[in-house]
Amino acid sequence: MLTAKGPYATAYHAPVLYHTVLEYLITDTSGVYVDATAGGGGHVEAILSVLSPKGCVIAIDRDADAVHAVKKRLPKALGSKQLMVYQSAFSDLEAIVQEHAPITGLLLDLGVSSYQLDYAPRGFSHRQTAPLDMRMDVESQTAAADIVNGFTEDALRKVLHRWGEEPHARRIARRIVACRPIETTTDLATAVRSAVPLRWESRAVARTFQALRIAVNDEMDELALVLEASARVVIEGGRLVVISYHSLEDRMVKRILRDGVLTGEAERDVYGVKLVPWQPLTRRPVMPDAAEVAANRRSRSAKLRAGVRCAFPVSNR
Repeated sequence: MLTAKGPYATAYHAPVLYHTVLEYLITDTSGVYVDATAGGGGHVEAILSVLSPKGCVIAIDRDADAVHAVKKRLPKALGSKQLMVYQSAFSDLEAIVQEHAPITGLLLDLGVSSYQLDYAPRGFSHRQTAPLDMRMDVESQTAAADIVNGFTEDALRKVLHRWGEEPHARRIARRIVACRPIETTTDLATAVRSAVPLRWESRAVARTFQALRIAVNDEMDELALVLEASARVVIEGGRLVVISYHSLEDRMVKRILRDGVLTGEAERDVYGVKLVPWQPLTRRPVMPDAAEVAANRRSRSAKLRAGVRCAFPVSNR
């Protein structure tokens, strides 16, 4: 288990780049802010610390343990109605914030929490032996074991290639099928290591676990939905701040801030000028400095991008 240090860090999770989050996210201390990946509540508490009594935070997470952790951590804010907490996926964002919209800022800290990685029964990490689960919402039907033991070899290859960007996807898929049934995280890691050259073992295991986690939780589709909804719920002049941890996420965030769409061409006016709802505030992603990485090694792959909501009208598609 890794123990992160610093303000707002707990055994559950350490909020990454919280200073930068506050710098880019907060424009009105009396505003309404949404942390749609509340985790252990570190960013939520940081945001509340700079808001006036009129400001409030809506905290959302699909993990029931995270929702419980936030409520337990911030009972005073919860009791004063300065904090509202919901268990839900990204796809429900618009419905949740409807009575509060438009909101002043939206924060997305993607990936998994330290708690999810360190609590073995959740099955997110290959460093501890546990059942192959990886569900962020434990009420969901499909666990990682269902994919590993139920998908065809070709379907597994596609999952590993698309969501893990794994160059040895075919070999790993073939070995997984040959080793079935695979019941634990250790069994899966062993199968992956045996399928690739020694120098690629660590990366192949990490990519395989990433790919399966994304597939289990439908993470990319959920991210697409919340990114497309963001311009419809954030007020003009408000902010979108996203922290991503791998290239698949970062490319989507970069595209939505640059073009306003994830597929197809950006809308243009009669002069060919792009009509997009976001103006990027970060030319390049902001990354943790050496001190933060030293205090929290899991922050090392974090990339933060931010944008300000422009006046361009966005239809309620």
